[in-house]
Amino acid sequence: MWPPDPEPGPDPAPAGRPPPGAPVPGLRALLCSRKGRLLLAESGLSFITFVCYVASSASAFLTAPLLEFLLALFFLFADAMQLNDKWQGLCWPMMDFLRCVTAALIYFAISITAVAKYSDGASKAAGVFGFFATIVFAIDFYLIFNDVAKFLKQGDSADETTANKEEEENSDSDSD
Repeated sequence: MWPPDPEPGPDPAPAGRPPPGAPVPGLRALLCSRKGRLLLAESGLSFITFVCYVASSASAFLTAPLLEFLLALFFLFADAMQLNDKWQGLCWPMMDFLRCVTAALIYFAISITAVAKYSDGASKAAGVFGFFATIVFAIDFYLIFNDVAKFLKQGDSADETTANKEEEENSDSDSD
């Protein structure tokens, strides 16, 4: 009848889920972390470099920044959604390390070529942003390498202490 019944409010969300449209809970913490800021810088510089290559005469190089932009966004999303905890079968640090190493090498090579071979301003800008991206990717793979090396060193020291304990238990102390 008239006036129509007021529509009921939205159903409350289940206890474990945020309401639709709410920000991802881990995203803010990730963006405040060092890794999140590096991924954000990588994706931003990759996008700017991509746009510069699109506008330049060195458009043959636009594929690498586009792929690196998409990969950086994927890793940003994967870290924010904590997919590395959910998909244990993948070696996330190694994938991230290889992504950063190849990106740094490719950006370095195409930036040198863009600056040296092409004379238009957009190519020069793409080369400069590519050099900045090279530095950011190199910092990221250096930090990943240090984290992995530290983790492996802790694992080796734990293995050595258990090996030493087993050796002491198995040795005959009366043989001296």
